[in-house]
Amino acid sequence: MLCLMCLTTNSPTGKHNPTTFKQDGTDLDTLVKWAEHYPYAFPLWFGPFVCILNIHHPDYVKTILATAEPKDDLAYRFIESWIGDGLLVSKGQKWFRHRRLLTPGFHYDVLKAYIKPMSDSTKTMLDKWESYANTDKSFELFEHVSLMTLDSILKCAFSHNSNCQTEGGTNAYIKAVYELSNLINLRFRTFPYHSDLIFYLSPHGYRHRKACSVTHSHTREVIRKRKEALKEEKELDRIQAKRNLDFLDILLLARDENQQGLSDEDIRAEVDTFMFEGHDTTASGLSFILYSLACHPEHQKMCREEIMQALEGKDTMEWEDLSKIPYTTMCIKESLRLYPPVPGMNRKTTKPITFFDGRTLPAGSFVGTSVYGIHRNAAVWENPDVFDPLRFLPENTSRRSPHAFVPFSAGPRNCIGQNFAMNELKVATALTLKKYELIEDPTCKPKIIPRLVLRSLNGIHIKIRSVEPNM
Repeated sequence: MLCLMCLTTNSPTGKHNPTTFKQDGTDLDTLVKWAEHYPYAFPLWFGPFVCILNIHHPDYVKTILATAEPKDDLAYRFIESWIGDGLLVSKGQKWFRHRRLLTPGFHYDVLKAYIKPMSDSTKTMLDKWESYANTDKSFELFEHVSLMTLDSILKCAFSHNSNCQTEGGTNAYIKAVYELSNLINLRFRTFPYHSDLIFYLSPHGYRHRKACSVTHSHTREVIRKRKEALKEEKELDRIQAKRNLDFLDILLLARDENQQGLSDEDIRAEVDTFMFEGHDTTASGLSFILYSLACHPEHQKMCREEIMQALEGKDTMEWEDLSKIPYTTMCIKESLRLYPPVPGMNRKTTKPITFFDGRTLPAGSFVGTSVYGIHRNAAVWENPDVFDPLRFLPENTSRRSPHAFVPFSAGPRNCIGQNFAMNELKVATALTLKKYELIEDPTCKPKIIPRLVLRSLNGIHIKIRSVEPNM
């Protein structure tokens, strides 16, 4: 058997070292180019001692994602001071227990009630866009979409009307999330900052603590208000009689087989996790979906015709409408393939792992799943850089490995909120295309960079034009 780490010395360009990345929007494509030299994986060195095996082929990914191996204690350790030991980073029995307690929060009956608040939040955003319509001037999408998805997650999961889309100034929580995302990425790439003491004493450490304080205050306030509201309403049936049950209700009232609930610290960690995962990843996905459709007007036109027919004159989406837009759904998936909101995931092996070809990894190895690399692997996808929604026709999907498309991961540690996210992407895309024609700005193409989620260094810019009522 061959240990995969032995591949290191075979690199045609020497050690693959991310510290040489330019941070200019080309780094993910550099990873794809490196992957062309190896069919399955290659090592990435962070400093002289830390090596991550970067996997970019479905057959290898399947082996890793089929396990419940924990997230690594390198990159994800830096996130814990922000989102705590929630479902994203917890492991072992704690992860298993929390996953079981939280799963009812994503049941069909719970998700069904979220379609209206998702529609309302999207319509608020689209009304704000009227000032950009028909001006022939481009505007930056991500900031608008981030506010919309934050508004939506607060309404859906926490029954909280924040008015964050309409209040003046930059939202402090959104600003703090941006800051934390950049600082955590910087810390990972700066070897001395791996020391808690050095990072704590640095100016970046101070900014990190300040941003964490903003996000934690935001979370505590949401939880405090709900606990007050629940004081008199301890029974689920009584709550449901007054309003729809939401994620926070289920979190606060969840009990295991020993009738033990989640601690206050556990609840804060799960709320912080879902607040981040539920708005930032969706904002990235939706921004790039709208950008992709702006760049491909022929597909946009077909989506709009399908949406108009499905909605039959309505100005809002309903649960039943989600299944009536298959072509739009394929376009959404194709954008998620080209621009996965989470471009990579890391695990740490707790026991030796053997891949399908007999190669092995010892216990204690760091393994990175390059979602971006898998989705653009020319051995898996024909013309991988071309936007082609027909890849997701059922007959084409059935011929591929299910691990060729993993925007929400796969296996036991897949994204618990993936149905929530897909529903929101469908609602927001459909209502946007119903109201506006999206137009590419060729002078301002996004320079994509991997952060905690996929972002663009220079923002994501499009132009819009109002859709005529008879279109």
